[in-house]
Amino acid sequence: MSKWQNSLAATIQWSNDISNKDAKEEVAKKVAERVKDGDVIGVGSGSTSFLAVQAIAKKMKYHHLSVTAIPTSHEVEVVCAALNIPTTSLTSQKPDWAFDGADEVDEQRNLIKGRGGAMFHEKLVMASSPENYILVDPSKFVKVLGENFAVPMEVDARALHLVEHQLSDFPVEEVTLRQAESKDGPVITEAGNLIIDVRFATIEDDFETRLAAIPGIIETGLFMGYDVELLTVQ
Repeated sequence: MSKWQNSLAATIQWSNDISNKDAKEEVAKKVAERVKDGDVIGVGSGSTSFLAVQAIAKKMKYHHLSVTAIPTSHEVEVVCAALNIPTTSLTSQKPDWAFDGADEVDEQRNLIKGRGGAMFHEKLVMASSPENYILVDPSKFVKVLGENFAVPMEVDARALHLVEHQLSDFPVEEVTLRQAESKDGPVITEAGNLIIDVRFATIEDDFETRLAAIPGIIETGLFMGYDVELLTVQ
């Protein structure tokens, strides 16, 4: 099979400095230990997942394992390609298990995700997988969701003002349209939508369901009540 030989095809890089890198690398090793020959794995986004993919690639090479990834973003897909990990999609295969990171985790294992903007695909993969592992370092744990981060939401551009108006029914403190750093204007998701970041005074258990009912909200970064196992370091 012929492969691209240019530098970008072999480059593995993360867009920003990775915070708490040592702890995240320990978590990445834990998820790599679970990999078996023939696995189809849902691969989440974020810096911890980025490190986990590298650990998995090393294990595949050392033990001559055949593993297929279902990436949750183009960014992850590019990393998998550079590491020679075959990829597929939910259209073709169902994951045996999946892993992902999180921005916040509360004591009930509810999550805020989506700072990377891929929460829609991440939620699709999580809902499709019989086993889900969330890779977190100690800095991600909070008493209540929203303690450190706003809740990201993917929104159809035509519904931007409608969504903000409908959010007035919630205890919202601030709504901001996420702006891009390396292009003019707002962040555009892989599906061509916008991302807003919403700070709530409180986050109730039914918010994920209630927010999803607002026309124009494609997905939220609230992951409430999912059956997940946390992989972390003390």
